[in-house]
Amino acid sequence: MVDRLRNPEPTPISPDAIAELQARILSWYAVNRRDLPWRHTTDPYAILVSEIMLQQTQVARVIPKFAMFMAAYPRLDDLAKAPLDDVLRLWRGLGYNNRARRLRDCAAAVTEAGERPATLPRSLTSLQALPGIGAYTARAVLAFAHNDDVAAVDANVRRVLTHELSLPADLGDRGLQMVAEAVLPRGRSRDWHNGLMDYGALVLTARVTGIAPRTRQSAFAGSRRWYRSCLLQALLERGPQRLDQLAVALDVTPDVAAELADLLTRDGLVRRDGERVRVA
Repeated sequence: MVDRLRNPEPTPISPDAIAELQARILSWYAVNRRDLPWRHTTDPYAILVSEIMLQQTQVARVIPKFAMFMAAYPRLDDLAKAPLDDVLRLWRGLGYNNRARRLRDCAAAVTEAGERPATLPRSLTSLQALPGIGAYTARAVLAFAHNDDVAAVDANVRRVLTHELSLPADLGDRGLQMVAEAVLPRGRSRDWHNGLMDYGALVLTARVTGIAPRTRQSAFAGSRRWYRSCLLQALLERGPQRLDQLAVALDVTPDVAAELADLLTRDGLVRRDGERVRVA
């Protein structure tokens, strides 16, 4: 409701302004593009892996993990049948372990459809129906894998469009999506989105523009999320543990260890059998 009331219809952008922005971003990108491994493929599955890894994680941390992950699970079928604990061990260092579980669940959902070899669906609606794939991720897969004329708005894209087109800083998601669709150069979706993302990461940074991201990550060390990660890592390193063993390993009370285990159980990452906990 709030988003609809806040600048629901952005001011129309002139064709000249759109043409100028398109030419500037695409010409800049032709010279300054980053050489990233997921840009060497149009495999929708590989694109999906990269997009899930890049959520709230720096590019430099993702690059080596992406190569390792694709080597271990080169196809959707390989990931679908992989034990969750193996997937989580490979994911270690990227954080937000729910992403790894949802990615494996997505692969399983696709392979259960029966088509061989398993492939991601081709439509926006069908992609968003899969576990772990939201509106942005679905659009990104279509843009980067298929060069479809869809607009995908992440933090970098939002910052560039807001700055270059003098958009209101509080323009809601719906309005921003309308702008992104209006300025999309047809037939150049892949280069356009890569260009916007690189321009936002290298030139129009949050520090340069003063445009802060919509959401900020809270401190990790010592947080509840940090303790949950520590508990999961203890299980991955040592195998199934009793709650009292986990409490000692994390230097918390048994009640806190039980609460953390219950939270991870709710996320589908671990299982509890009385006092004993293991990776799901």
